[in-house]
Amino acid sequence: QVQLVESGGGLVQPGGSLTLSCVASQNNFNIYTMGWYRQAPEKQREFVATISRFAVTNYADSVKGRFTISRNNAKKTVYLQMNNLEPEDTAVYYCNAKAGTVDSWGQGTQVTVSS
Repeated sequence: QVQLVESGGGLVQPGGSLTLSCVASQNNFNIYTMGWYRQAPEKQREFVATISRFAVTNYADSVKGRFTISRNNAKKTVYLQMNNLEPEDTAVYYCNAKAGTVDSWGQGTQVTVSS
């Protein structure tokens, strides 16, 4: 098993900011592509952002310019800095680690954007 432990979710007002963290247990963390996905109520899980072992990033159009994904290999941690949050960002956010046949998911952390 590969464990991904997420933190940082919570309640924030529209226009506010949150930073999510995901700490991984994988050996050789540096070789994994890490990502964030989210699932709103009655919606399918959707891609948010990924970051490769070379720190190449990709973002969903809906979050580009507002969210930033980063990683700290020494801490085996991936972050999602979320700025200018909107009610539409409300969802459970999931951390993902992928390399070869490995495709692991965290337990999810709730982000609620509401006034």
